[in-house]
Amino acid sequence: MSTALAAPPRWRFGAPFAPLVAAVERGAILAVPTESSYGLAVDPRDAAAVAGVFEAKGRAAAEPLPVIAADRAQILALGVDAADPALDWALARWPAALSVVLDLAAPLAATAGEPTVAVRIPAHEGLRRLLAEVGRALTATSANPSGAAPYLEADRVADWLRGRYAIVVDAGTLPGGPPSTLVRWRAGGAVEVLRRGRVEL
Repeated sequence: MSTALAAPPRWRFGAPFAPLVAAVERGAILAVPTESSYGLAVDPRDAAAVAGVFEAKGRAAAEPLPVIAADRAQILALGVDAADPALDWALARWPAALSVVLDLAAPLAATAGEPTVAVRIPAHEGLRRLLAEVGRALTATSANPSGAAPYLEADRVADWLRGRYAIVVDAGTLPGGPPSTLVRWRAGGAVEVLRRGRVEL
């Protein structure tokens, strides 16, 4: 990667949130800390920003992106049915590294045409505060080229994102480990585990 390209600016917890809010509204990519590694966060309804995430990762555009939210209200704003029993099941277990597939009223740019979204309220307290301040749910796909190991170091993420319209939320080196557990709640209360991860069910 050419070092001639400008590295994205850094933001650290404790600084004003206004630059992050403005950047998301303009379609920037935020590299944010999650429970395990850094993730790429954009508004899941912003088609241009979502396309930027796919391009940065080299990820197939047909693969939906997961989403993180601060609270129930942000999840409902995505088009999730407030009466969905799967949402109630998930809310009883969040915040946690537990992603649940929920039905949507209509697909989002981040769901690649699918009328469902994998969403969670993360266990990372700082990330929940960031989401609350930004005022919307964001994507949370891992920060790394598709097929590579997720990046744990802010410096490595910043170098990878050189030349892109991005901000790195610098939380130092993250602990790594398994990704979030991914499940689908079935009618009658059965839970199908689609990916095993940090939360045991």
